[in-house]
Amino acid sequence: MKKLIELENLTKEFNGQVVLKGIHLDIHENEFMTLLGPSGCGKTTTLRIIGGFEEASAGEVLFDGIDISKLPPHKREINTVFQKYALFPHMNVHDNIAFGLKIKKMDKSIIDQKVLKILTLVGLENYGNRHISQLSGGQQQRVAIARALVNEPKVLLLDEPLGALDLKLRKAMQVELKNIQKEVGITFIYVTHDQEEALTMSDTIVVMNDGAIQQIGTPTDIYNEPENRFVAKFIGESNIVEGLFVKDFLVEFDGQQFVCVDKGFDEGQEVDIVLRPEDLDIVEVGQGKIEGVISSILFKGVHYEIMVETSERTYTVHTTDINEIGKKVNLDFWPEDIHVMEKMGTY
Repeated sequence: MKKLIELENLTKEFNGQVVLKGIHLDIHENEFMTLLGPSGCGKTTTLRIIGGFEEASAGEVLFDGIDISKLPPHKREINTVFQKYALFPHMNVHDNIAFGLKIKKMDKSIIDQKVLKILTLVGLENYGNRHISQLSGGQQQRVAIARALVNEPKVLLLDEPLGALDLKLRKAMQVELKNIQKEVGITFIYVTHDQEEALTMSDTIVVMNDGAIQQIGTPTDIYNEPENRFVAKFIGESNIVEGLFVKDFLVEFDGQQFVCVDKGFDEGQEVDIVLRPEDLDIVEVGQGKIEGVISSILFKGVHYEIMVETSERTYTVHTTDINEIGKKVNLDFWPEDIHVMEKMGTY
């Protein structure tokens, strides 16, 4: 895919505090990219710099190879949907969406055609005459998206737009947003702190922490191949174990050596090892690799979350199998369930 936006060594300071530390990022045409991280990690600041609402302290924002760092928001081919939709309460749905087109002094018949087309796209074709106060939260969010898309931007920025919705509606809108993005065929740059939201919708996830990018990859890569302890802990749940890389395809932790699928680390190197809870199996004593005792069981709806205490640590296991507290068990796993990472300190 063609590069559409390039962030080159982007830094930002607020009152002497560095909140972005030399961000380098390429964003491609028709890509659904999500900036993911905890509060204060710099993701919204990055989005606002792309949109022109903040100016970087240093670095460049290139759009189609041209530096747009000094352009105001209205001169960029970029529109933004904020968490607070900022809809005009005194206007109906049609007039809210048509507002930007009217400022451009388009012919009324063309405006009406564009508004109807975009209302149909977001599933609100019969809502043009409704006032904003008559709409649900999800419907208001669709109006905000329609108002941004009707201007035919090349990029749509979305700053936690689902944050105000309840869980069930938020999940439904995740699917809707992805479908809309495919339909209009433009670049979406989405900001969220919700890992599941990012994994559900994104083509590419950019994990950020403390003003820096920790990892860039597909949802599958980010989840299955985290590059450091922060990513492994932030994306899903993880058992993170300190160990040694004995040699290619062999690691040591909890006093034992285990075959793995990783290679390329130094022999004897200290590493962090990830074992996802869903990759651990609870088996009878003598049939697994690590001995332990079940110390607690929580029912989570789709699975049980079981804590297994071993001589070295407590492991979290996700399983649909019923067990009992106090039972002696073994933990079992396959070489491909062990993921070895560079040791990068404690987060």
